[in-house]
Amino acid sequence: MYLIDMLAISPQESWNGKAYLNNIRIVSGNKLMAIEPDYGDIIKPSQLRRMGKALRMGIGCGAELMKRNEELDGIIIGTSEGGLEGCISFLNQIVDYDEGTLTPTNFVQSTPNAVAGHLALISGNSGYNITHVNGGLSFENALTDALMLFAEGKADRLLVGNVEEISDYNFNIGYLAGLYKGEDSLSSGLIGSGTPGTLAGEGSAMFVFGRSKQSDSLRLVDVACISYPTKEELSELICRTLEGKGVLAADIDAVIAGYSGDSRSDFWYDDITNEVFPGASVYTYKNLVGEYPSSSAFALKLGFDLLRGGGIPSEIVKKETGRPLRNILIYNHYRAKQHSLILISSDFSPEKDTSP
Repeated sequence: MYLIDMLAISPQESWNGKAYLNNIRIVSGNKLMAIEPDYGDIIKPSQLRRMGKALRMGIGCGAELMKRNEELDGIIIGTSEGGLEGCISFLNQIVDYDEGTLTPTNFVQSTPNAVAGHLALISGNSGYNITHVNGGLSFENALTDALMLFAEGKADRLLVGNVEEISDYNFNIGYLAGLYKGEDSLSSGLIGSGTPGTLAGEGSAMFVFGRSKQSDSLRLVDVACISYPTKEELSELICRTLEGKGVLAADIDAVIAGYSGDSRSDFWYDDITNEVFPGASVYTYKNLVGEYPSSSAFALKLGFDLLRGGGIPSEIVKKETGRPLRNILIYNHYRAKQHSLILISSDFSPEKDTSP
């Protein structure tokens, strides 16, 4: 499937195209909070003041893309937790009001499928509408769903995206469990920190994909996922995925790897990039946006920006070979349990595809 348009809200200034690559924002502390745009021309003020952050970000990205790209055949969202903060607020109200008369707004807007549902209502889109909730593979499942719909000829254009917010409740639990670093952290020192834990992140990235190639289209070639693999099983999956598309490991010009700065799990990226892709450049992205279950959506936005000729900031470079970027593989894992691959290309020919 081919990229038509995209937007992202993140801890970087990513709302305005790829300009953020020239001015990477350094954040202090263990939370990388998303920079929200002015929603005034996108969401009605009467609706905006009732929305939680996850809903604002998801609808902000999605509604703006749907304005620019009409006649979409469906909406597919991947999110691990949706608007969890709103759900917790509702549960607290149950206690505070002794199960009396409650305002259901927080609960209704906190369900994972709220973003997809609101986008359909706002735009009047009555097509395919689904939300995938599968932890660290939620966004990859959404992409796979879109690939299948295009392959079956059931859609010509689809909106696909993610949304996650930092919930104080979940962050505090994760912090006590040792998932995050201390408050004196700096995002610029995240990669290679050599200490346990990472930085929490949030954001939303939305994409409009089409089944037909445009003159300057970038292609999302394939997606693959695996849970709880051994290193051998992961390497086999990578080779099998590439071979199925007629691509060799040597054809990969760069790997965007999900290094999170956690010394307990970053070895996965070292092993794969060193052993399977020794000739590829290696770029990072979680030092820009932090760790969250569907962070690979921002990695996809970054990958497409790089293929479009965006400058490569020194902050994301772990290894640079100087090769022109044509084929990029995004490899990410969430807490070393759920692993995913996303292959994108600027010159992939369908004739290379040998998959069934």
